[in-house]
Amino acid sequence: MPLYAYHCQDCAAEFELLVRASDTPACPACGSEKLQQQVARICSEIKYPAIAKSWRQRAAREGDLSNFNKSEQGLKK
Repeated sequence: MPLYAYHCQDCAAEFELLVRASDTPACPACGSEKLQQQVARICSEIKYPAIAKSWRQRAAREGDLSNFNKSEQGLKK
């Protein structure tokens, strides 16, 4: 199921939903089906290596990268 971003034309709520092809999405705030699908934002590449490194170190501390070796994690220890 793909994740889509929507804007409700009745209550102006913005939200994301997992939607199957056979489903008709509805606004979680008001229940309206008058929705406008939004263009999804794509995460751009991180331009500051120090920020990326700090995020990787935090993920490693929390165990989120435990299935990768040190070189795959981008951590040089």
